[in-house]
Amino acid sequence: MNRSELLWTQPGWRLQADRWIGVELERRGVRVTGAVEQPHVQPWATVLRIPTNVGNLFFKANMPCLAHEVTLAQVLYSWRPDCMVDVLAIDAQRGWMLMRDGGSTLRQQVQSSGDLEHVYAVFELYAEVQIALSQRVPELLKCCIDRRLAVFPAAYERLLSDTEALFIGQPDGLSASQYEQLWALTSRVAELCERLSAYAVPETLQHDDFHDANVFVREGHYVLSDWGDSCVSHPFCSMLVGLRNAAYRYKFAPGRPEWKRLRDVYLAPWVRFEPRARLLEALPLAQHLGMISRALTWHHIVSHLEKIHRAKHATSVPGWLLEFLSAETRLPAK
Repeated sequence: MNRSELLWTQPGWRLQADRWIGVELERRGVRVTGAVEQPHVQPWATVLRIPTNVGNLFFKANMPCLAHEVTLAQVLYSWRPDCMVDVLAIDAQRGWMLMRDGGSTLRQQVQSSGDLEHVYAVFELYAEVQIALSQRVPELLKCCIDRRLAVFPAAYERLLSDTEALFIGQPDGLSASQYEQLWALTSRVAELCERLSAYAVPETLQHDDFHDANVFVREGHYVLSDWGDSCVSHPFCSMLVGLRNAAYRYKFAPGRPEWKRLRDVYLAPWVRFEPRARLLEALPLAQHLGMISRALTWHHIVSHLEKIHRAKHATSVPGWLLEFLSAETRLPAK
């Protein structure tokens, strides 16, 4: 194989995938009715669209370090079939899964800030799902990355130890001074984790890339998808991407009424654990640590890519660390 080409584009790989799909469809009495398309190709995953006599089905393949997603997706559907992708079959070893069509994306459904009811409903649903799954942490840890607050500081130190991934002194990387500042914040990260753990909000499944292209709408139901980046951590870390993406997509700045309502809709279910005032204190702490979580997620991905495919995505690691460093000056004091 030409190492500059992705595995997913190789005829040999496609032949294996087609054979597996064929076997799984035959078991269910389903037949293909048109050309299979490949609408999504990334170094870490690919998706095939399969037209069949029972509607479109989708096949997803993950790189080995993200293979856990297929097992996670399967158990999530077994627990919450009302709002998770219907997984028909998986090959856990190869990181493959066959799914029913989830519908159109929330991004396709909502085109402006004047039509945010769908978004509000999804944020409330996501919070309720996280609360329900907080009772299943031991099961989640069997098929999900552990990024709980107790292990978070050590993960941060391991990340900083991989100096090659931080591009120190290089364009789009960290300067030597910034690297020293980040190392000096190791005790600060431990302190933030300790402060956040003092709130009674339970740790649970944290999507880590919660945005409107990872939510589908079908027959009036919302479907949460794409759990490859997820981890077990503080739930509010999800609101780093969640609120930021919504503000960008629908053009309202943080602090605007739409942003506040979206924040409050998400936080409302959590008042069974803490008063609203305490939740408002915890949220920025979690969002701040969420920047490190994003750096950890990207590091996990790019460190497993072929070197030739790393360059385009590797700078996300120092990029998120720089955001964390910059946000330090804006975080409320204890």
